[in-house]
Amino acid sequence: MRKWTIFAALASAAALAAVQALCQAPDFSQAEKQFAQRCEGCHGEGGEAGDRAPALINSRSLRSRNESQIRDLIKNGTPGGMPAFALAEPELQSLAAWVHSRNLSAYNTRPGGDAAAGEQFFFGGGQCSMCHMIQGRGKANGPDLSDVGLKSTVSEIASALENPTAQMGMHTTASCPSWAFCPDEAWAVVQVRLRNGSALRGFARNRAEHDLQLQTFDGRIHVLTDTDYEEITRERQSYMPTLKATASERQDLLAYLSSLAGISPGPLSNETEPISRESIQAVTTPKQGEWPTYNGVPGGNRYSSLDQINTTNVSRLQLQWVHSLNGAGLETTPLVSDGVMYVTAPGQVCALDSQTGREIWCYAGLAGGRGGSSPANRGVALLGDRVFYATGDAHLICLNRLTGAVMWDVNMPVTPGAFSASSAPLVVGDLVISGIAGGDGPLRGFLAAYKATTGQLAWRFWTIPQPGEPGSETWTGNAIATGGGATWLTGSYDVETDTLYWAVGNPFPATNGDQRQGTNLYTNCVLALDPKTGRLRWHYQFTPHDLHDWDATEPLVLVDTMYRGRDRKLLLQANRNGFVYVLDRTNGEFLLGKPFVRKVNWSSGIGADGKPLLLPANQPTKTGVKTCPSVRGATNWYSTSFHPGTKLFYVMAVEDCSIYTQSQRGGYEGYRVPSDSGLKYLRALNIATGEMVWEIPQLGPQEANYSGVL
Repeated sequence: MRKWTIFAALASAAALAAVQALCQAPDFSQAEKQFAQRCEGCHGEGGEAGDRAPALINSRSLRSRNESQIRDLIKNGTPGGMPAFALAEPELQSLAAWVHSRNLSAYNTRPGGDAAAGEQFFFGGGQCSMCHMIQGRGKANGPDLSDVGLKSTVSEIASALENPTAQMGMHTTASCPSWAFCPDEAWAVVQVRLRNGSALRGFARNRAEHDLQLQTFDGRIHVLTDTDYEEITRERQSYMPTLKATASERQDLLAYLSSLAGISPGPLSNETEPISRESIQAVTTPKQGEWPTYNGVPGGNRYSSLDQINTTNVSRLQLQWVHSLNGAGLETTPLVSDGVMYVTAPGQVCALDSQTGREIWCYAGLAGGRGGSSPANRGVALLGDRVFYATGDAHLICLNRLTGAVMWDVNMPVTPGAFSASSAPLVVGDLVISGIAGGDGPLRGFLAAYKATTGQLAWRFWTIPQPGEPGSETWTGNAIATGGGATWLTGSYDVETDTLYWAVGNPFPATNGDQRQGTNLYTNCVLALDPKTGRLRWHYQFTPHDLHDWDATEPLVLVDTMYRGRDRKLLLQANRNGFVYVLDRTNGEFLLGKPFVRKVNWSSGIGADGKPLLLPANQPTKTGVKTCPSVRGATNWYSTSFHPGTKLFYVMAVEDCSIYTQSQRGGYEGYRVPSDSGLKYLRALNIATGEMVWEIPQLGPQEANYSGVL
């Protein structure tokens, strides 16, 4: 009760009235006795925290739970922590109701006042939005307040308005262990005296004995170590001034802030500041050492001219730091911009100090208890002050680059299906483009572009046409309605020709084509699109009428080089079907298709027209057919690269086969060839001939003929 009394004493008259209303609660005398007998030994007197368990009063984690969830927590306990309590149901409910009553949020309380007028004051005369952001509007020189009503009590909000300094360090950080208290001082202001004689002033977003992550008031993050600075001095006063408002303005503002419970899915209704040209150029032409997009550059070629690490010193590399991300399925490509590294896991995005691994912020929340079906995530996209992330349940969310708070959240699918998403979005101009996963089940695949500022849909390209649309003539049977065609790997963008390239996955059902006779456009294709409108310019289909789940969702590498005696703009792809392809990316002209693995028995080659020459092993049967490559493919989403000096294309190849059976679902899981376990190789390919120049088995000696670092 002591902290609660302090908060109430600091609150305004309006807030006190709301708090007094809370006191007119049911009689909890029996619940308080139960608590004293069973819980006080760990959680302290009145639940204000003990030496063995956290406080149960004014708890932000409990504030987000309803009575039923608190009841279950008491009954079942926590893994490795609180024991389960086998209480009678009336006792459980009474105790849960009492705990819930001590953690009511401002959103649940809803104090009086005109919330609409409070919103006008926040973004207008009150100038609150000059430092704080709410639902994508405002600045980020202070904490995001989009869900402040759900996280705070009325008295806490009122106290912060009346005396911001008194609230500093009052809450524990989100990453703090449940048994500890870690003061949340991410917005404490410090002055830093640098060794070069200059000085910086800003928010100490994180800090340790030998390093500091500083956000200056111009919206930049500075990652510093003690080799950079001589002294750090913390200012004792909050950067936030005391509220200057009339009594009615204060009450209206309190009502507005109390009404905030986060961002609901959907685009923003209000336009924000436009994306600057400098922000777009930082992605299209990154500075040396920056990695601002999934493949480093929009063109998809992961070649880098940096040479600080080379064959003479690579063996001396040492571990510098470790940062643990949640769960398995870590397939992220870290992005680096201005010294900050952005990494992901399923349901998690973190901004880290690239020098030390120190956390600046982590987003780890899905609104409304949403789940995710994707077991992996491969990264984010950056643009200006925004970070874009595709969630496991196929939402595209925009996070603020300084705070990690959600600016907007859109649900990408608009048709039925078990949609998910796993790969990094791609930024093109002021649009952010994302594909979806889930094409191994019945759905209608698509690729969609959204305005980076608001999340408004710009265009959608359907990879499965509707009957009567162009491409529908390549489908005979009823499978076209939910024919798959997922778009689950990040595409590539040609800045010079302003063309977007995106690969499409397999049709559904994967191994039974009876109800989808024909070539099944646009599955297993590369699409060349106008990035502003989504209009199709050309397409090329690698595996017509695919019967083996050989998605074309492998990297698309854009290369400008001399090819067979003339300068050409090329598109390179090592495909899951076992062939490496070279196309003219200006028009889709087929230039080369050669096998890059030895185990290929479904096709004898690719004809001059760019179509595969089929063999009997291409057709699965009810009893099963051994076909090579395996279902995981001769390669997969593994990154590839072209070296402009060696003129070689570097690919991870898999020599493997599967037993494929004709089936409505699957048709390959558990049907690998027992005597053929498969081998992986790193291979260098000559793009003029398709021939392998050298290979390195995954286990074995390093290749002595290569002078660079791969």
